[in-house]
Amino acid sequence: MDGRRRRRSGAVLSATTLTRQEERAAAKRRRARRGALIAAASTIAFFGIVIALVVTAPGWDEVKTTFLDWHDFKKALPDLLKGFWLDIKLFVIVECCVLVLALVLALIRSTRTPALFPLRLVSTVFTDVMRGLPVVLLVYTIGFGVPALSLHGLPTDPLVLGGIALALAYSGYVAEVFRSGISSVHPSQMAGALALGLTRAQAMRHVILPQAIRRVIPPLLNDFIALQKDVALVSFLGPIEAFRVAQIEASSNFIFTPIVGAGLLYLCVTIPMTRWVDHLQNKERRVRGVAEVSA
Repeated sequence: MDGRRRRRSGAVLSATTLTRQEERAAAKRRRARRGALIAAASTIAFFGIVIALVVTAPGWDEVKTTFLDWHDFKKALPDLLKGFWLDIKLFVIVECCVLVLALVLALIRSTRTPALFPLRLVSTVFTDVMRGLPVVLLVYTIGFGVPALSLHGLPTDPLVLGGIALALAYSGYVAEVFRSGISSVHPSQMAGALALGLTRAQAMRHVILPQAIRRVIPPLLNDFIALQKDVALVSFLGPIEAFRVAQIEASSNFIFTPIVGAGLLYLCVTIPMTRWVDHLQNKERRVRGVAEVSA
């Protein structure tokens, strides 16, 4: 009899617990729906006010004609795409060079071998200088300074010189990202690899670097988003890339729609990359949260 009562009371308790869980879940869903409705209403109201202020401004017609003319955009689009394709090719080549050079710099700065102190000093000075100089100043200095030397064997193509300037500038930033990733790996990882019989070089290659690179992917992508935008600085040296095309169109016809079009082309690349970075950061936070809970 007592056992039957206990089973009955247990069933009642389980049903009560399940009912409470369902109530909490339903309340949570209601709060989520209410929050979504409030967010949607506030967003519509905000952008509605902004759009109303813009389109009712006294100079809206002139701005629309100068910056947002569809006919001018279609006319300039083929040249813009051609110039933007040059941007993409330069970006990919520079990015590959930056990854290699920055990783070498980071490995040199991470070593503590006394015999490599001169290399470590040079890499430290190089990183500090490249990070301290404005990118546009470096583009001007290399783009116009190297041809002025008139030395045999040095490149004179402004596109190549601009790419070299961008690669040097961003190698300083990315080298620090790599170095921070290497430093974030716990020393026990190196000790464990050495205990298994690996050399320091093998441990760095197979144990430390894979973990370090995985941790720094989001900041690396942030740097490459900035690099994608700074590729436009090469136009100061003369190559006809997207921004240069837009400048020529603007100065020739006194219209700025091509500049807006060039900006939209850059956004077509940078916004997806930004959202991907956010996705990776959120994924990394979730993985760390699960690891911390498990620990």
